[in-house]
Amino acid sequence: MNNFDIAIVGAGVTGASVARTLSRYGLGVVLLEKECDVSLGTSKANSGIIHAGFHHDRKYLKTRLEVDGNVMFDRLRKELDFPFKRCGILVVAMKDEDMKYLSTLFEQGRENGAVGLEMCSRERTIELEPKIHPDVVGSLYAPAGGIIEPYRFVFALVESARKNGVELMTNFALQRAERIGEKWRLEAGDGRSVSASYVVNAAGLYADDVSRMFGAEEFSIRPRKGEYYLLDRMTKACPSRVLFPVPTQISKGMLVIPTVEGTVLIGPTAEDVDDKADVSTSADQLDRIFEAARRMVPSVSENDVITSFSGLRPALDDGDFYLKVSEVVPGLVHAAGIQSPGLTAAPAIGEYVKDLLKEAGCTMIEKQRFDPNLQRLPRIRDLSAVDVDSLANEDPRYAEIVCRCERVSEAEIREAIRRGHATLDGLKYFTRAGMGRCQGGFCTYRILKTIMDETGCTATEVRKRGAASAIITRRL
Repeated sequence: MNNFDIAIVGAGVTGASVARTLSRYGLGVVLLEKECDVSLGTSKANSGIIHAGFHHDRKYLKTRLEVDGNVMFDRLRKELDFPFKRCGILVVAMKDEDMKYLSTLFEQGRENGAVGLEMCSRERTIELEPKIHPDVVGSLYAPAGGIIEPYRFVFALVESARKNGVELMTNFALQRAERIGEKWRLEAGDGRSVSASYVVNAAGLYADDVSRMFGAEEFSIRPRKGEYYLLDRMTKACPSRVLFPVPTQISKGMLVIPTVEGTVLIGPTAEDVDDKADVSTSADQLDRIFEAARRMVPSVSENDVITSFSGLRPALDDGDFYLKVSEVVPGLVHAAGIQSPGLTAAPAIGEYVKDLLKEAGCTMIEKQRFDPNLQRLPRIRDLSAVDVDSLANEDPRYAEIVCRCERVSEAEIREAIRRGHATLDGLKYFTRAGMGRCQGGFCTYRILKTIMDETGCTATEVRKRGAASAIITRRL
């Protein structure tokens, strides 16, 4: 059995942020993840938006953490080298009566402490976003809003945490929690176990199930499914800012989102479902999503679709985050119900959970040698031809393009495998290989060969995502 001071259950953006925050202290910390890699749950399939702090009232904890988290991203990007851009957010009014609601959002945002909010006329809106529908009446502009690659953010947080002493255990599907003396014993389905004085429940969609394993608070996570369509980077419909409609009571609406790597997301829908594993997509949502997108950007076209996907948000009935020390069992801290704006709030959630652990009795002493910085990895799509040539002189594999759509070299893929991302999905999210127009049609074979070469596994042992996702099931 491995003994730790703190065990964190769940390696999505919440668990990763908590782990990175705790890595500043002289503690034994383990991050437990049921998937084969980090960020393969809710965190990989969201809008990738850094929200600006105006959508919700300050009475909600999630609003206060959203505002605090937003301002932390500039420093984090410099330290951790993940894709992030403050492109700004426009909430678009298509009717005169919508402007009254935008005024309410404006005042709410100012009370929350949101930075730089501006009520815009039709002319100002078109100046800020020329691709907007000509019938636009006005907008609310939030320049502090931005876009991010959420999975790359999680990868960077976890890498930084591990660099500073946190242990990561993947394929650790928690099955049992038992209190033994002053510690918790956590057992996975495969028989592995760890012991910890304190546990952080950051299990996302399954946080209610984890709480029940501990005999702690009873609450219910409701999966809320959002479907998206991804448009090719060559689309004429790519806006320069994140475009929101006027929100409804249950959703911020269907958006048009320029991703930080140049593609465009449209969506999401918002549908409560019962199955926590239901990430299916449906053709009947296509017309609805595109109709909503064209109300803001008329040039959105089905011809530009690369793929569709869906994500599940872990919603609680009151709509707020559930961050508290358990009042039922000792040594357990809940970080549950982290839906939108959870990505934005994540850095602040890490600090908040740290304080909850102190409240629960955990003693923390800062390390003298905490290193916040990660080494920047070369990505040839971001480099000039001269720089690529210089890299290739040192390692010819930088000149070998494996993924043509996203310009990913063999050297980048090999480095990702050496860092532990040895499945197709893990490599895709870390390098973007397979994310382009052909969706892996041309590069999958070469990626498989590279995984086999680096790991020594056979073709039938390579996995898309985990143990039950073989790509080749028998030798040909």
